[in-house]
Amino acid sequence: MKAALVLLIIIAVSVAAVAVVGAGNQGAENIKIYGGSKGNILFPHHAHQDQLQDCNTCHSVFPQEADSIKKLKDSDQLKKKQVMNKQCIKCHRDEKKAGNPSGPTTCSKCHVKG
Repeated sequence: MKAALVLLIIIAVSVAAVAVVGAGNQGAENIKIYGGSKGNILFPHHAHQDQLQDCNTCHSVFPQEADSIKKLKDSDQLKKKQVMNKQCIKCHRDEKKAGNPSGPTTCSKCHVKG
């Protein structure tokens, strides 16, 4: 009886550990973000999660929900280019200066028309 209980506890802890590890990447692997007249952004979400390790790096500015940046811009809660300049490009430039792999810093590398 005790052996069965110990085995059940071990299995439960193992399942919980797998669930926690698997929860590291949340949301879609890639997200299409509204990009205004320059075109949408095909955003590699999981790659950013793996690199940053802290969702609040971005989501302190906008909520974790579909089209949140567009909704905030439409309601004048975010200024035009606020996320791009103060979040995306700033981080990419900082990483490049530090000698780390970095993302693009020009419009056409992220915004895709069509």
